[in-house]
Amino acid sequence: MGNKLESNKKQKKEALLNTAFDLFTTKGIHKTSISDIVNNAGVAKGTFYLYFTDKYDIRNKLIAHKASGLFLTAYDALLASDITDFEEQIIFMVDHILEQLSSNKSLLKFIAKHLSWGVFKNAMITSNTDNDKNIYMLYEKLLINSGIQFKDPEIMIFSIIEFASGISYNTILFEQPVPLEKIKPYMYENIRQIIANHKI
Repeated sequence: MGNKLESNKKQKKEALLNTAFDLFTTKGIHKTSISDIVNNAGVAKGTFYLYFTDKYDIRNKLIAHKASGLFLTAYDALLASDITDFEEQIIFMVDHILEQLSSNKSLLKFIAKHLSWGVFKNAMITSNTDNDKNIYMLYEKLLINSGIQFKDPEIMIFSIIEFASGISYNTILFEQPVPLEKIKPYMYENIRQIIANHKI
Protein backbone atom coordinates (compact mmCIF):
# COMPACT_ATOMS: atom_id res chain seq x y z
CA MET A 1 0.00 0.00 0.00
CA GLY A 2 2.83 2.39 0.96
CA ASN A 3 4.71 1.68 -2.27
CA LYS A 4 1.59 2.34 -4.35
CA LEU A 5 1.02 5.65 -2.56
CA GLU A 6 4.65 6.72 -3.07
CA SER A 7 4.45 5.72 -6.74
CA ASN A 8 1.25 7.74 -7.16
CA LYS A 9 2.84 10.81 -5.52
CA LYS A 10 5.91 10.47 -7.74
CA GLN A 11 3.72 10.21 -10.87
CA LYS A 12 1.82 13.37 -9.91
CA LYS A 13 5.02 15.31 -9.28
CA GLU A 14 6.47 14.09 -12.60
CA ALA A 15 3.24 15.09 -14.36
CA LEU A 16 3.48 18.59 -12.89
CA LEU A 17 7.15 18.94 -13.88
CA ASN A 18 6.57 17.63 -17.43
CA THR A 19 3.51 19.80 -17.95
CA ALA A 20 5.27 22.90 -16.60
CA PHE A 21 8.18 22.27 -18.97
CA ASP A 22 5.84 21.95 -21.98
CA LEU A 23 3.99 25.14 -21.04
CA PHE A 24 7.08 27.16 -20.13
CA THR A 25 8.78 26.27 -23.42
CA THR A 26 5.69 26.95 -25.57
CA LYS A 27 3.87 29.82 -23.80
CA GLY A 28 6.65 31.20 -21.62
CA ILE A 29 6.72 31.35 -17.84
CA HIS A 30 4.99 34.75 -17.59
CA LYS A 31 2.01 33.59 -19.65
CA THR A 32 1.70 30.29 -17.77
CA SER A 33 -0.41 30.19 -14.61
CA ILE A 34 -0.51 27.56 -11.88
CA SER A 35 -4.06 26.79 -13.05
CA ASP A 36 -2.72 26.07 -16.54
CA ILE A 37 -0.16 23.66 -15.09
CA VAL A 38 -2.55 21.72 -12.83
CA ASN A 39 -5.33 21.58 -15.43
CA ASN A 40 -3.00 20.22 -18.10
CA ALA A 41 -1.37 17.81 -15.64
CA GLY A 42 -4.78 16.56 -14.50
CA VAL A 43 -4.14 17.12 -10.79
CA ALA A 44 -5.76 19.27 -8.13
CA LYS A 45 -4.30 22.69 -7.30
CA GLY A 46 -3.69 21.52 -3.73
CA THR A 47 -1.39 18.81 -5.10
CA PHE A 48 0.77 21.49 -6.74
CA TYR A 49 1.32 23.16 -3.37
CA LEU A 50 2.44 19.87 -1.80
CA TYR A 51 5.59 20.10 -3.93
CA PHE A 52 6.01 23.73 -5.02
CA THR A 53 5.42 27.16 -3.49
CA ASP A 54 4.73 29.01 -6.77
CA LYS A 55 5.49 28.83 -10.50
CA TYR A 56 9.01 30.21 -10.00
CA ASP A 57 9.71 27.44 -7.51
CA ILE A 58 8.57 24.79 -9.99
CA ARG A 59 10.68 26.51 -12.66
CA ASN A 60 13.81 26.31 -10.46
CA LYS A 61 13.11 22.71 -9.49
CA LEU A 62 12.40 21.90 -13.12
CA ILE A 63 15.74 23.37 -14.21
CA ALA A 64 17.51 21.36 -11.50
CA HIS A 65 15.53 18.25 -12.52
CA LYS A 66 16.34 18.63 -16.23
CA ALA A 67 19.98 19.57 -15.66
CA SER A 68 20.60 16.64 -13.34
CA GLY A 69 18.80 14.36 -15.81
CA LEU A 70 21.31 15.34 -18.51
CA PHE A 71 24.23 14.50 -16.23
CA LEU A 72 22.76 11.24 -14.98
CA THR A 73 22.09 10.06 -18.55
CA ALA A 74 25.67 10.92 -19.49
CA TYR A 75 26.99 9.19 -16.36
CA ASP A 76 25.02 6.01 -17.15
CA ALA A 77 26.48 6.06 -20.68
CA LEU A 78 29.95 6.50 -19.18
CA LEU A 79 29.45 3.45 -16.95
CA ALA A 80 28.54 1.43 -20.05
CA SER A 81 31.81 2.49 -21.70
CA ASP A 82 35.32 1.25 -20.90
CA ILE A 83 36.78 4.73 -20.30
CA THR A 84 38.89 4.85 -17.13
CA ASP A 85 41.00 8.01 -17.59
CA PHE A 86 39.47 10.92 -15.63
CA GLU A 87 40.11 13.53 -18.32
CA GLU A 88 38.55 11.31 -20.99
CA GLN A 89 35.59 10.60 -18.69
CA ILE A 90 34.87 14.32 -18.33
CA ILE A 91 35.20 14.90 -22.08
CA PHE A 92 32.90 11.93 -22.75
CA MET A 93 30.26 13.29 -20.38
CA VAL A 94 30.45 16.83 -21.77
CA ASP A 95 30.14 15.44 -25.30
CA HIS A 96 27.17 13.28 -24.31
CA ILE A 97 25.39 16.24 -22.69
CA LEU A 98 26.02 18.46 -25.73
CA GLU A 99 24.57 15.79 -28.00
CA GLN A 100 21.47 15.57 -25.78
CA LEU A 101 21.05 19.35 -25.98
CA SER A 102 21.62 19.32 -29.75
CA SER A 103 18.73 16.93 -30.14
CA ASN A 104 16.49 18.93 -27.78
CA LYS A 105 16.96 22.62 -28.51
CA SER A 106 13.92 23.67 -26.45
CA LEU A 107 15.60 22.12 -23.42
CA LEU A 108 18.82 24.01 -24.20
CA LYS A 109 16.93 27.32 -24.50
CA PHE A 110 15.03 26.69 -21.26
CA ILE A 111 18.06 25.68 -19.20
CA ALA A 112 20.39 28.32 -20.65
CA LYS A 113 17.85 31.10 -20.14
CA HIS A 114 17.19 30.37 -16.48
CA LEU A 115 20.19 28.45 -15.18
CA SER A 116 22.31 30.11 -12.53
CA TRP A 117 25.15 28.52 -10.58
CA GLY A 118 22.92 28.50 -7.47
CA VAL A 119 20.21 26.52 -9.23
CA PHE A 120 22.76 24.23 -10.86
CA LYS A 121 24.61 23.64 -7.60
CA ASN A 122 21.27 22.70 -6.07
CA ALA A 123 20.81 20.21 -8.93
CA MET A 124 24.27 18.79 -8.20
CA ILE A 125 23.75 18.25 -4.48
CA THR A 126 20.13 17.07 -4.49
CA SER A 127 18.62 14.05 -6.15
CA ASN A 128 16.91 14.17 -9.52
CA THR A 129 14.13 12.03 -8.06
CA ASP A 130 13.67 10.41 -4.67
CA ASN A 131 15.66 7.36 -5.79
CA ASP A 132 18.51 9.03 -7.68
CA LYS A 133 22.04 9.70 -6.53
CA ASN A 134 23.09 13.32 -6.47
CA ILE A 135 25.43 14.49 -9.22
CA TYR A 136 28.17 15.90 -7.00
CA MET A 137 28.58 12.53 -5.28
CA LEU A 138 29.05 10.91 -8.71
CA TYR A 139 31.58 13.60 -9.65
CA GLU A 140 33.45 13.00 -6.36
CA LYS A 141 33.45 9.27 -7.13
CA LEU A 142 35.13 9.96 -10.48
CA LEU A 143 37.67 12.19 -8.70
CA ILE A 144 38.48 9.50 -6.12
CA ASN A 145 38.70 6.72 -8.72
CA SER A 146 41.09 8.83 -10.81
CA GLY A 147 43.75 8.61 -8.10
CA ILE A 148 44.69 12.20 -8.98
CA GLN A 149 44.72 15.04 -6.45
CA PHE A 150 42.92 18.20 -7.57
CA LYS A 151 42.84 21.62 -5.97
CA ASP A 152 39.39 23.24 -5.76
CA PRO A 153 37.41 20.50 -7.56
CA GLU A 154 34.19 22.54 -7.23
CA ILE A 155 35.80 25.46 -9.07
CA MET A 156 37.12 23.02 -11.67
CA ILE A 157 33.66 21.61 -12.49
CA PHE A 158 32.13 25.11 -12.35
CA SER A 159 34.72 26.34 -14.87
CA ILE A 160 34.12 23.38 -17.20
CA ILE A 161 30.33 23.81 -17.08
CA GLU A 162 30.48 27.59 -17.60
CA PHE A 163 32.94 27.25 -20.46
CA ALA A 164 31.11 24.43 -22.25
CA SER A 165 27.66 26.00 -21.84
CA GLY A 166 28.87 29.44 -22.93
CA ILE A 167 30.52 28.10 -26.08
CA SER A 168 27.86 25.59 -27.04
CA TYR A 169 24.72 27.76 -26.86
CA ASN A 170 25.24 29.72 -30.08
CA THR A 171 26.94 26.85 -31.89
CA ILE A 172 24.01 24.48 -31.24
CA LEU A 173 21.19 26.95 -31.87
CA PHE A 174 22.65 29.09 -34.65
CA GLU A 175 25.84 27.30 -35.79
CA GLN A 176 27.71 30.50 -34.90
CA PRO A 177 30.57 31.11 -35.26
CA VAL A 178 30.77 27.52 -36.56
CA PRO A 179 28.73 24.30 -36.13
CA LEU A 180 29.17 22.38 -32.88
CA GLU A 181 31.20 19.53 -34.40
CA LYS A 182 33.78 21.99 -35.73
CA ILE A 183 34.24 23.76 -32.40
CA LYS A 184 34.34 20.60 -30.25
CA PRO A 185 38.11 19.92 -30.65
CA TYR A 186 38.92 23.46 -29.49
CA MET A 187 36.43 23.22 -26.63
CA TYR A 188 37.82 19.90 -25.44
CA GLU A 189 41.41 21.14 -25.66
CA ASN A 190 40.45 23.99 -23.32
CA ILE A 191 38.62 21.64 -20.94
CA ARG A 192 41.75 19.47 -20.77
CA GLN A 193 43.69 22.63 -19.89
CA ILE A 194 41.21 23.49 -17.11
CA ILE A 195 41.68 20.00 -15.67
CA ALA A 196 45.48 20.24 -15.98
CA ASN A 197 45.45 23.59 -14.17
CA HIS A 198 43.69 22.01 -11.17
CA LYS A 199 46.01 19.04 -10.75
CA ILE A 200 48.18 19.18 -7.65
